[in-house]
Amino acid sequence: MTSSRKLRVAFIHPDLGIGGAERLMVDAALGIQALGHSVDVYTSYHDPNHCFDETRDGRLKVHHVVPLFPRAWNGMFHILFAHARQLHLTQHILRSNKQYDVFFVDQLSTCIPLLRTFSRTRVVFYCHFPDKLLASGMTFMEGQVNKKQVGLLKAIYRFPMDWLEEITTTQADIILANSKFSANVSKTNFHSLQYTPHVVYPGINIEAYLAPVDLSDPDISQVTSSQPTFLSLNRFEMKKNAALAINAFAHLRRTSSNSNIPETRLVVAGGYDPRIRDNIATLESLINLANSNNLTYNVITPKTSRVDVSSFMGTTLTKPDIIFLLSFATAQRSALLQASSTIALLYTPTNEHFGIGPVEGMICGLPVLACNSGGPTESVVDQPEQQRTGWSRPPDPVVWGEALGEICALSEGDRKALATRARDRAQSLFAMDSMAKALEKILQEVVAKGPVPRSSMPLVPVFVLAFIIALLAWYWTLPSV
Repeated sequence: MTSSRKLRVAFIHPDLGIGGAERLMVDAALGIQALGHSVDVYTSYHDPNHCFDETRDGRLKVHHVVPLFPRAWNGMFHILFAHARQLHLTQHILRSNKQYDVFFVDQLSTCIPLLRTFSRTRVVFYCHFPDKLLASGMTFMEGQVNKKQVGLLKAIYRFPMDWLEEITTTQADIILANSKFSANVSKTNFHSLQYTPHVVYPGINIEAYLAPVDLSDPDISQVTSSQPTFLSLNRFEMKKNAALAINAFAHLRRTSSNSNIPETRLVVAGGYDPRIRDNIATLESLINLANSNNLTYNVITPKTSRVDVSSFMGTTLTKPDIIFLLSFATAQRSALLQASSTIALLYTPTNEHFGIGPVEGMICGLPVLACNSGGPTESVVDQPEQQRTGWSRPPDPVVWGEALGEICALSEGDRKALATRARDRAQSLFAMDSMAKALEKILQEVVAKGPVPRSSMPLVPVFVLAFIIALLAWYWTLPSV
């Protein structure tokens, strides 16, 4: 039986920007805090102009520890520097005077054996997806892993990184996953893992998505329109495949010229970080794709953003076919999701680990069109009409274009019935209080085990981690040549 005492919980996340993993971390921390526990959030990166509102307005206590190391060197060695940055964050936590009952580590497992060894405090790890699979470009189809060939040098570089990821992940007192898909993939690919991770679905703060919006806000007025709108929410990354939404939208436009389908627009919104080459290359490729399909566009940002979009824009159009919204404000997201003119949410990634986007759309009563793989197959119901909450389709622009036509053709009655089913499903399975209570139970159970016994402390990964940070710290202090 678990204790009901209030806990001191430290959440650790590498980069507190704008994305699905960050949204989950923020909501988990808010949920645990709302249950009466003390919460601190630690991160190596937090930009008040590129983050979720709750991390800058005082609702969460965020400790931004500026790292000694960059994100990469000449665009390379991202994971090596990620290890170094988290180790730097870890030593800051260990050297502070703060005492915690449990650590909740998210996304990067490097710190787990150090926290357990030197603070003797239990650790819960939320594993979104094995990094070694993301880095190698592996894909998954019908449960099978398709391996992409990598060069010898990358294989040599990745071997110790992959070993370190597995051995540190398996040191956690309990491992959680965001979907059955992610849990099964982790169990299959971490060979030393003795059990399948427990599934705790991400939860969302429903009230935040349904809060009233100020239509006079300039940020709101620049994205809202009476024109029927398809909405795509994702970071500007190649792997998120927003190109699928543009190609499907272009197909709908070409094939609907002689039908009763109204003239629609597409809003592609998501986190955009000018520090990251992939974000820049993705936006440029999407703009080129719009041009090749003879689609007009605007590129916009919230008024608080420091991102310079002048290089992407010509003359601002009053009625563009596509709006690229970079690093949207929370109010803009809410306005787009709630707008009566928004007719569907498009979720384009394949084999997504969970995907918070479909749940965001469902809670606002929107039909969802998602790829038929990964986590969205657990959130979106593509069943007979009386059960449907969305469409689950292979990532083919023609197939998606046809699905967009079906969505446009929904009667008002069918649309209202679907909206009710979608809201009910999201509230019953993916509400923030459901996630918070599940996490609270797990945290209490882990804390009830008591301090980490010295006999279980793994010396090998501790020495390896200490060696990595010492080596990089020494290198970084060398004078420039």
